[in-house]
Amino acid sequence: MKLANRIIAWQRAHGRHDLPWQNTHDPYRIWLSEIMLQQTQVSAVIEYYQRFLRHFPTIASLAAASSESVMAQWAGLGYYARARNLHACAQRIMKDWNGIFPSDANGLATLPGIGPSTAAAIAAFCYGERAAIMDGNVKRVFARYFAIEGDPTQRATELQLWQRAYEELPSVKTCVNDPLAMARYTQGQMDLGATVCTRSRPKCLQCPLEKSCLARRTGRTEELPWPRKRKVLPERSTRMLIACHAEHVLLEQRPTQGIWGGLWSLPEYEGHVSTEQACAQLGLAPRHIQTLTPFLHVFTHYRLTITPILACLSERTPPKEQEQDGVTLRRWVRCNTLHTLGLPAPVRKLLEGLQSDQLLS
Repeated sequence: MKLANRIIAWQRAHGRHDLPWQNTHDPYRIWLSEIMLQQTQVSAVIEYYQRFLRHFPTIASLAAASSESVMAQWAGLGYYARARNLHACAQRIMKDWNGIFPSDANGLATLPGIGPSTAAAIAAFCYGERAAIMDGNVKRVFARYFAIEGDPTQRATELQLWQRAYEELPSVKTCVNDPLAMARYTQGQMDLGATVCTRSRPKCLQCPLEKSCLARRTGRTEELPWPRKRKVLPERSTRMLIACHAEHVLLEQRPTQGIWGGLWSLPEYEGHVSTEQACAQLGLAPRHIQTLTPFLHVFTHYRLTITPILACLSERTPPKEQEQDGVTLRRWVRCNTLHTLGLPAPVRKLLEGLQSDQLLS
């Protein structure tokens, strides 16, 4: 039996069928889930997905929303360029496509934040298009099944995997006879990699491809795919100023490009600058300064040690203005309204902890 047919049959009987974005052909909901699932596990996405839809139930409501409200609902999910592209994509669809998603993978791939694999997944789920996907789960399944050597993140290896993905698509006849074949095949590849052909301790006896899997037959399931070469992450450090007065805290909006792009965060300064100097640059005069316990936050490309500095003020003076295109990027925010803003996860956790300890006053 062809690989695709085995995956389709397995998915029908053993795959996942109750995820919030399944059992629908609505491209808005499917597109949203695919963007959220990029580099993020299903278990982490579900709550964000459901909450995001409550705030933005349609493509029109998302396109019309402010950037700040979109980032607030995305905050904590990471990889914030996805949220900026999501918003830009919604606006493009409303402007250039009359609010209707393109009906094939080629059209979808022209939109912000939608690459070839994501476009193929949306087209397969929504329109039954014969389009190949290639995410981390599929790479693992194919690397093992065909015993493909090399780092899957490198171009040469990735091209081999893509070639196999195109070759193994369900036949046209299969798709004509079963309109759900491509959706099942696409979901089945994801399910197989996520639940059976896992990175470590794969459940080969439960796999529909076990008998013909080259890695299984040659005892190389733990060896393949080749592990990604791990780089030693550079170390960086910063100080975050928690300037507070009367249940208000001073926040700055970060530039759209770079780490935590577009989110609201605490003012930062380098270790060679004193806290008094940092406060003076902001036009603040603290009555009490306290250095809190440093903590580590790990990004994809570096490790950041954050030292929080609590500065309690005698009065809440207007901070020195920071504007961009007429928009104020620095402001006092009431602590009980922090949940309405997009904050980086470590900053939100830090401020919530200080609130619990009643140190923000």
